[in-house]
Amino acid sequence: MIKVTHLVKRFGDSTVLDGIDLEIDRGEIIVVIGPSGTGKSTLLRCLNFLERPDAGRLVIGDLDVDVTRASRADILAARRRTAFVFQNYALFANKTALENIAEGLIVVNRWPRAKAHARAREILARIGLADKADAYPASLSGGQQQRVGIGRAMAAQAEVILFDEPTSSLDPEWVEEVLALMKQLAKERQTMLVVTHEMGFARDVADRVIFMEGGRIVEQGPPSRLFNAPEDPRTRDFLRKVLAGQPASGTF
Repeated sequence: MIKVTHLVKRFGDSTVLDGIDLEIDRGEIIVVIGPSGTGKSTLLRCLNFLERPDAGRLVIGDLDVDVTRASRADILAARRRTAFVFQNYALFANKTALENIAEGLIVVNRWPRAKAHARAREILARIGLADKADAYPASLSGGQQQRVGIGRAMAAQAEVILFDEPTSSLDPEWVEEVLALMKQLAKERQTMLVVTHEMGFARDVADRVIFMEGGRIVEQGPPSRLFNAPEDPRTRDFLRKVLAGQPASGTF
């Protein structure tokens, strides 16, 4: 369904993505972990063309494009097939929850406003915010804002939803409500590529966990194997650090 071949992204003299190869099947939930600054978020942004890659090939469904030659039409096609959930919500402050969800349907998909608003109301009900349709972001909690952000991605009916650290900007009391919504999407087999530091989510929900370091995929596998018996010393060192403080008897 999704195939990334030798994806490269540079910022000046720094190579942030160094030849990424990745395949994702329909309905698969992939969680990407690794140290900060290792290219995880940049990978997601390149798949959505929020960042323009310097080399590589991208296949999403029936779209097959050389990223160095991608036209505006190719980029719009990629964005129709991918939906992005930002770590800082990225909601329009001057639009209600309903309008934030409907905006992409109106602008990108060219839906009539009435149809887009009807779809947005359906999504608000699904995410437990039917009573917040007319609320502006400033009046919503962080968890509610992020659920609206996820609702916007759901409305697009994209082939894959890209989650960029969706809980990192939340106060601890709002994290679980966002993770619960993501778990529900996973049960529905929505294809998801998730960058997160939430190791419990990776353990419980992912079909495959990818460890990145230095702009490369170092190791990947099912969470039961990667957390319990990582093969690469860099993966072992990272997990030892992030899981410090876990009960000694806890296993992944």
